[in-house]
Amino acid sequence: MACAGREPPIGFCREGQDDALVPGRVIGDCWGMSQFFQDARAVSDRLRALFPATPLLRNDHLSAKYDADIWLKREDLTPVRSYKIRGAFNAAQKALAAAPERALFIAASAGNHAQGVAFVCRHFGVKGVIFMPVTTPQQKIDKTRIFGGDAIEIRLIGDYFDETLRSAQKYCAEQGGHFLAPFDDPDVIEGQASVGVEILDALGAAPDMIVLPVGGGGLASGITRIMEGRGVDLRYVEPAGGASLAAALAAGAPENLAKVDTFVDGAAVARIGTRTFDVLRRVPAEDVLIAPEDRICGTMLEMLNVEGIVLEPAGALAVDALRDLAPQIRGRRVVCVTSGGNFDFERLPEVKERALRHAGVKKYLILRMPQRPGALRDFLELLGPRDDIARFEYLKKSARNFGSVLIGIETDDPANFDTLFAKFEASEFVYRDITRDATLAEFLI
Repeated sequence: MACAGREPPIGFCREGQDDALVPGRVIGDCWGMSQFFQDARAVSDRLRALFPATPLLRNDHLSAKYDADIWLKREDLTPVRSYKIRGAFNAAQKALAAAPERALFIAASAGNHAQGVAFVCRHFGVKGVIFMPVTTPQQKIDKTRIFGGDAIEIRLIGDYFDETLRSAQKYCAEQGGHFLAPFDDPDVIEGQASVGVEILDALGAAPDMIVLPVGGGGLASGITRIMEGRGVDLRYVEPAGGASLAAALAAGAPENLAKVDTFVDGAAVARIGTRTFDVLRRVPAEDVLIAPEDRICGTMLEMLNVEGIVLEPAGALAVDALRDLAPQIRGRRVVCVTSGGNFDFERLPEVKERALRHAGVKKYLILRMPQRPGALRDFLELLGPRDDIARFEYLKKSARNFGSVLIGIETDDPANFDTLFAKFEASEFVYRDITRDATLAEFLI
């Protein structure tokens, strides 16, 4: 029987005893899906009270670049500019239905989840208390307050998220509230799965591949369940400084990362969720891609400058992974989930800096400069016509006749540095390239 009030999509149907999906026919039972699929579809329908389905748009620029049919599922266009509103909405609605007397929601988040919870609390007219680290950027705090209005209270506690989370959970237990988890909750997973339902509805058929960003795993596990049995290749992308899924697959169970780079703050999770990993544990390790943070910066700039699309670092993960997938996706239909667009433009100089360094067109050197008249002029004459000095700073005199200089050089072709370094080596100038030295670069740059 077709879904009530909905025309059945064309593209796949069930046929035969093996429950296979066959292309080209009308499905008579809501894509013939499991109870999970139908529940996720119901979430998608209920979300229409908050916002229309986010668009699935073909991107001509990326399609031409990779000789493929690239589509973007624009979760950066929800009211809170991320998919997090979906899981928060579903979990809150189910909690209110089950126990309306516990109309107090508690959350801990430094970003998108906080904004989703705030929006949902205002929508349902219930109180929410959102714990955020003291170090949370003011822009995110202000956005959370705008979305929640009088319905929420924000408490800034802890320098690190783990401290914030403990405080939130302690308060929740004391007050008898309902804790809205950011990812490791079945209702949250079900809510995020509505993204997958909308992809199928928009295309009318399953794509060849879907590229998914991974943080705690709520979105990835939800869409993975939606796409089971459809012959869709799934690829999962994590930031290099927060590859918790890759670590869990290697260990056979979730485990804490020793260190997390928080630059990709929407996906830099130290430990993938237990429930989400139960879904993802069968993912082949080779299907998990690792995106370097500096390379993600280049993707963010490309999407901003070429397409006018503002993506936060986590929101750019799926698009960034196309660089690694290029040989596999030629001629295929690929959907990338752009998971968020909450980008503080005060970070733009840092993003540009990191992108240039990754592209190899900007380097930082410590130069041993002779302390004699004309030494600076001799150095400048070694520079090529496309080499610009972006920074020049005397650090200290390291010897009586020499001084150390921190110098930043920007050019338009990485090969220019080979020429410049060859000139250095043929002269009296001794240098050290510290561009990739994380400790020195962090301290000096």
